Amino acid sequence: MTRRQLLISTALIALVAVVLLIIPDRPELTYHTNKGQVYGTYYAIQYESVNDLHDSIKSAFAAFDSSLSMFNPQSTLSRINTGADSVTDNFFVQMYRTAEDVHRLSDGAFDITVAPLVNLWGFGLKNRAHVQAEQVDSVLPHVGQEKISLVHLPGRDEYVLRKSDEAVQIDAGAIAKGQSCDIIAALLRRNGCANYIVDIGGEVVAKGQNAQHQPWRIGITRPIDDVTGSTSEIQTILKTTDIALATSGNYRNFYYDGEQKRSHTIDPRTGYPVQHSLLSATVRSSSCMRADALATACMVLGYEDALQMIEKDTLSACYLIVADAVTGTDSTSLRSICSSRWEDE
Repeated sequence: MTRRQLLISTALIALVAVVLLIIPDRPELTYHTNKGQVYGTYYAIQYESVNDLHDSIKSAFAAFDSSLSMFNPQSTLSRINTGADSVTDNFFVQMYRTAEDVHRLSDGAFDITVAPLVNLWGFGLKNRAHVQAEQVDSVLPHVGQEKISLVHLPGRDEYVLRKSDEAVQIDAGAIAKGQSCDIIAALLRRNGCANYIVDIGGEVVAKGQNAQHQPWRIGITRPIDDVTGSTSEIQTILKTTDIALATSGNYRNFYYDGEQKRSHTIDPRTGYPVQHSLLSATVRSSSCMRADALATACMVLGYEDALQMIEKDTLSACYLIVADAVTGTDSTSLRSICSSRWEDE
């Protein structure tokens, strides 16, 4: 090697050393856990990321609340229910289209216009009271998804909600938690997260692996009557990934009217809380929003009709927990029934 070549090589080595000193180390990916309360329930989110995204997640929660909350008087849904406005937003349109799809698939068992009945039975904005048959008969004519429609505004990227009956009101409670899971999962993906699990009140979206490089573990709760939520036994544990999952049940949100148990699942076709042996429905589908709506539809239908509905839908599968009609609803008398596409991975 000539002297000139030696000098050039030495200079290049020195340059590389300087560059390495100047360029900072690449930030390391780490698993973050964000927890809190939202929409009257809990959330627990784990994800692998360079940055903690909790502030962005809370901002997304607030934006969603301003769209579909029944308890926020300024939300899009509240303004539509009170007649103050009819213009929708993107979250509302997404919810409406999925609700319409599940309404058709369930033959009307899922219906977002159930709000007047939910309020009548004391599971919405009004206090609980003894409900007379005449009251149900007076409210039921104002329930029915065929009474609403989305109309596109010409020349504008907006839709308005038209009502054929101004007394119609909308309750998105049976679909919104699942939709919010999808929204947070999309936020994580936009921020480069390949491994995450989003759990909002038991509705779950999971992708990739956990911090131990294993599939995510998702527990399905055993449906034992407990309004306090203090009892939490696990019926089964799924080891899975790339899944959108929602569970609906009548073992937490109910009350007694005399000796009559009133569950929060209202059949929009009859106007009454459901009474059958299906205690819990867990549904896997193409989105958590869709799974949430289907799980509610299952709870309205009962396990036989629920299985028929899910078997018709190639996008979905279900895990149902049924009480033995002979021995009652204690934890030893439960059995699980799965649709043909359900797999415990």
